[in-house]
Amino acid sequence: MRGTLLLIASLLMPVAAQAAPTAAPPASAAKPKAAPPAAPAPAVVRCTPPEPPPASARPAKPALPDKPACLDTKEGCPGWEAYSYNDAIKAYNLQAQAFRPIAEAYLQKLNAYVKASGEYAQCEVNAMQK
Repeated sequence: MRGTLLLIASLLMPVAAQAAPTAAPPASAAKPKAAPPAAPAPAVVRCTPPEPPPASARPAKPALPDKPACLDTKEGCPGWEAYSYNDAIKAYNLQAQAFRPIAEAYLQKLNAYVKASGEYAQCEVNAMQK
């Protein structure tokens, strides 16, 4: 995205320079005037690139418990195995509930990074146009 914006800006710069050529002073203005005060140097625009959230902060989704093979058989599972699997599913559901707000917080950080990246690209384009 940044490369595209910079390419467009570089293509527009020569066109903008040609669109407003500097005009020669009219001949009737032969009298030299006092030199105007020197214009201040243009301020250097500093665009700071955004920092992405670290990949190490990406939360890991909890793993589903292994499904016992006896669930797919005609006879089904013995009571203890069915209860164990049911308990493992309940534990997984609790882990999934705890995972959701952590994942949403990480998603907000990613969205903030995307927004900051767009603002940074626009800052770079504006800096090139000045």
